[in-house]
Amino acid sequence: MSKLKTGLLHAIAWIAILLLFAGIGSRSGNFRESVIIYIYFGVINICLFYINYLYILPKFLNTRRYLGCTFSIVFLILISGIIKYGVASLFADVVLRSKTEPRGYLSFWEYYTGAFFTGTFFIVLSTVTKFTLDWFVNEKIRKNLENEKLTAELAFLRSQINPHFLFNSLNNIYSLAYQHSERTPEAILKLSEIMRYMLQESNEPRVELWKEIRYLENYIELQKLRFRSDDNVRMSVKGNDTEQTIVPLILIPFVENAFKHGVTSDPSSPIIIDIDIQNGRIVFTVKNNKSGMNKDLTSGIGLNNVKRRLDLLYPGKYNLDIEERGELYCCKLVLEL
Repeated sequence: MSKLKTGLLHAIAWIAILLLFAGIGSRSGNFRESVIIYIYFGVINICLFYINYLYILPKFLNTRRYLGCTFSIVFLILISGIIKYGVASLFADVVLRSKTEPRGYLSFWEYYTGAFFTGTFFIVLSTVTKFTLDWFVNEKIRKNLENEKLTAELAFLRSQINPHFLFNSLNNIYSLAYQHSERTPEAILKLSEIMRYMLQESNEPRVELWKEIRYLENYIELQKLRFRSDDNVRMSVKGNDTEQTIVPLILIPFVENAFKHGVTSDPSSPIIIDIDIQNGRIVFTVKNNKSGMNKDLTSGIGLNNVKRRLDLLYPGKYNLDIEERGELYCCKLVLEL
């Protein structure tokens, strides 16, 4: 909101408040008396409010000069009482007249005591308003910074995932081409479908679950081209995947990790991938036998990234269990969709 709009809103609010109190006060007395009491002294109190709000608090609190701030506020309240008495003296018959005092008028100290407490009230009101509005502004800034940080972090994590996957896939296709395999065109087609998904869908915050599963199937089919038997990898999908959505590229690191570190040449110990969708959640399980031959210096990047993404995008809505039982390695992800 611009400063001009903010100033107009403040002015309209104060005018409405003063006219309201002047109107209420005039019902039991003279309207002129109400105008003098509520308008003249209301303006003085409003000045107290903004002197503290716009000058004293920003100047002293922002530099942590608390003693100077306290002295300035007390001095402002004391001076305001004297100013109010001076104005009251101009309208003594209205403001200073007392029905209980024999002399008929309030003394300086009698009036000053009331003015002191009134001034203190407006100073406290401006201080509370300042701290409250600053808290909301700082909270908004903090959330914006968190969102910017989250967006940047997710973009960085995703940028790590995509080149890593592309590097592995191109290595596979290179191997097939080097062997002059007839499966090379099929591999290129599968990779094009995978890259199309990564480029078009992965930039969305969420995608249909069936698309993510189709992406996994294409990836697995691309990997199967290296094997003589389809039994090296077994994948099953249970449940309805057409009514749910998921964050893209959240499952692939588990499958990729199984291919990198699992036994992929023996059909008797296949990589097993199970997807069970029910009651608004997905149970995703990947099992593989560990291979001592498959070492990769970047082995931890994929899973570390996906754990971080899960923390950011599904806080409190997932459970990841990774077990190593002898030669068996098992990852189980339970995710609330």
